[in-house]
Amino acid sequence: MNPKHIILTLLIMLCPIGMAAQSTITRHKPKPAVTKPKPAAKPKAKHKPAPRRNSTHHSGSISSTTGLSAELNKLINNMVYVAGGTFTMGGTSEQGSDAYTDEKPTHNVTLSSYYICKYEVTQALWQAVMDSNPSKFKGDYRPVECVSWNDCQTFINRLNSYTGRKFRLPTEAEWEFAARGGNYSRHYKYSGSNNLDDVAWYGDNSGDRTHHVGIKQANELGLYDMSGNVWEWCSDWYGSYSSYSQNDPTGPNSGSYRMRRGGSWDNGAANCRSSNRYSPGDRFHTLGLRLVLSQL
Repeated sequence: MNPKHIILTLLIMLCPIGMAAQSTITRHKPKPAVTKPKPAAKPKAKHKPAPRRNSTHHSGSISSTTGLSAELNKLINNMVYVAGGTFTMGGTSEQGSDAYTDEKPTHNVTLSSYYICKYEVTQALWQAVMDSNPSKFKGDYRPVECVSWNDCQTFINRLNSYTGRKFRLPTEAEWEFAARGGNYSRHYKYSGSNNLDDVAWYGDNSGDRTHHVGIKQANELGLYDMSGNVWEWCSDWYGSYSSYSQNDPTGPNSGSYRMRRGGSWDNGAANCRSSNRYSPGDRFHTLGLRLVLSQL
């Protein structure tokens, strides 16, 4: 065979093989990796402070309008009706030898009807009205203390502006009549019992501090802590008693000291009697108040 023919034949035979090999190489050639772009990170949510709750804090702080409204509603609901009547005021027989000279002479007093709060003014109520709490022994429903007579007048004026009512401090006669149980009196030595531990926080059981109002037994009218816990301011100036009968007495027209009643967590039993009276100076952590209304 002609050499040229042989070479041509070989080239024709080899051509399909080369094309197949090229196809195989192309088919198995790895595809380049595709890198997908990462999504942008979501911005972190900013921390939002929890909403303030309309509730009392441990310190007695109530600053919201809702808190004020709630405390005022409690106050109105806790006012106890005291039907008018006549009683013997001063160091009567059940007071025994503990009666001091300024509790005599005893005398008849006739009072018109009024309302008195079953509890001493609490720190929660004072804080809601005054936006402050001067008390040494903090606690929403402990009695407010370290308040002067003038502090009480500021508090009452502001309270009356909120409620449209005429709250005030009780007179000495109103306080004593209520402490004795009003027309339901059983003539106890203390307010509600002859056993002081049943009705009062005083020097022998208080642990040297005030306590939540309303824990001890109530008196005949359903009033709590009229004996013990904190002394309670009255509206009267201090003055001597007379033997004459009186109607709705309000005490002397002037004086050096205002009156307080009821004894406190820091006092002995003699100071917690219903007829005991005392004239303090100014602010003490043994001294608070209770509210009265002539008309509800």
